[in-house]
Amino acid sequence: MRTTIGYTLESIGYVIGAQGVVGFASQRFFGTEWGWLHKVADLPPNAYLGVVAVGLALIAVGVRTRKTAGPR
Repeated sequence: MRTTIGYTLESIGYVIGAQGVVGFASQRFFGTEWGWLHKVADLPPNAYLGVVAVGLALIAVGVRTRKTAGPR
């Protein structure tokens, strides 16, 4: 079960982190809005860096959860 949870958290972290990177880069460098996160919340460019941090944290927790599950 921990392995499944680890993969799930890690996958969600990748999606959230990617949306943060895309949102930051599009607003900062191109002046447009890409991705789907801007449809949910109106965030300034620097707030997207926080979204990236949340994504990285979820990835780290997912990897740690998978590794503590051990081999089956």
